[in-house]
Amino acid sequence: MTHELDPDLLPDGSSSLAEEDELYEHHRIQADGRQEPMRLDKFLLNRLPNVSRTKVQAGIEAEAVQVNGKPAKSSYKVKAGDVVTVVLSEPPREGKVVPEPMALDIRYEDEQLLMVNKPAGMVVHPAYGNWNGTLVNGLAWHLQNLPTGRNGEIRPGLIHRIDKDTSGLLVIGKTEWAMTHLSNQFFYHTIERTYLALVWGTPKEETGTIRGNIGRHPKDRKLMTVFPEGSEHGKHAVTHYKVLQSFGPVALVQCNLETGRTHQIRAHMKHIGHPLFADAAYGGDKILYGQRTGSYKSFVENTFEVMPRQALHAKSLGFVHPSTGQQMQFEAELPEDFQQALARWEKYAAQPH
Repeated sequence: MTHELDPDLLPDGSSSLAEEDELYEHHRIQADGRQEPMRLDKFLLNRLPNVSRTKVQAGIEAEAVQVNGKPAKSSYKVKAGDVVTVVLSEPPREGKVVPEPMALDIRYEDEQLLMVNKPAGMVVHPAYGNWNGTLVNGLAWHLQNLPTGRNGEIRPGLIHRIDKDTSGLLVIGKTEWAMTHLSNQFFYHTIERTYLALVWGTPKEETGTIRGNIGRHPKDRKLMTVFPEGSEHGKHAVTHYKVLQSFGPVALVQCNLETGRTHQIRAHMKHIGHPLFADAAYGGDKILYGQRTGSYKSFVENTFEVMPRQALHAKSLGFVHPSTGQQMQFEAELPEDFQQALARWEKYAAQPH
């Protein structure tokens, strides 16, 4: 069984695998009753198409390969009835990307990985209408002498993504080992991911958990919608939220992802009646709380101009370093447009109404 990623592209050229659909493959292989004992690495090379020996070895060393639920070594002899599960970083998609020099906001870099603070408006992955100027184009230039970026591969080091109009942190793997190790952490939900979102209204509960499968909207495939948990539609998704500050008509909310689905925060917050401020796709680009006329209307419209994109920022990422085993934690400050929008709402909330 393969954990598939929907390859659809949005009309604006951004990838539909936005907000955070992790880029890994999951395989489950059961050895049939006629299986003669065979080394695990050889067994996988025979069973997995287009997977190199290097990638298999890296996966085994990262304990991303398990036999009957337990990590196994390359020398393990697979026998009849064994169940082998594998989590590997996704192979590059077909196609080439042109390396482009650009000023990337790199917050950390070593031999295994780098952290990038992506600005709002930058597409992560090349797609129809946006073949140039994407983060991957810049990474291809920056990593052109490294294994994950050679020969213009379409996805140098990319393990997860965030939306074109979402700002914040992304971790990039610079080696096959790092990509496999980090993909494994994403798959088993051990990555710490914190987002800040400005939402319409204030949730009744100060803290809460939103559970609901996320899948394609039946009437508009560019959007995601929430289905009941356990439904045959969509993928299991869990978002934990905490209200940090209420400004009356809007609130600043911290969201922690337990899973990473396409548009997860945007779809989940809309589902509970609190769409993200200025999120045109999910109905947040119009006045949802407060008066629809007068000075308040002008205030909101001017704030939309200050921040003409969904108010969502990937604030922090925490994970175990692939080589050192050290817990790493990174944070990125709110970008200027988000800060300005917050300042306007803070000023609004301080005035008598």
